[in-house]
Amino acid sequence: MNLPKFIITMDGVLRMGMVDQHMHLLKQGDQCIGGGYYTFDFVSNRIILDRQSYYFGRPKWHLLEVLKVPSTYRGLQIVYKYDDDFHDDFNVSEELQIEYYEIV
Repeated sequence: MNLPKFIITMDGVLRMGMVDQHMHLLKQGDQCIGGGYYTFDFVSNRIILDRQSYYFGRPKWHLLEVLKVPSTYRGLQIVYKYDDDFHDDFNVSEELQIEYYEIV
């Protein structure tokens, strides 16, 4: 069943899509450093990332300084919500430098 999933690559690329498995978002040569699921909150202009990939685990944000985001999502704030009672939400847009790229 295809669901809205995302991965983060070691190169700092955010890749999102409707896929069955997180691994289906990988391109040749990618090294994944985590993933999860996404939803759009159009009322607050945000992309909500949450949960974790069965294969790759939670995103390892601490390994990144820059997140490369498709330019389609310019203007949307990106937030990762941990699914536990120990972590505060991680405001990706404030904590990391965001670079936008065109999808070819």
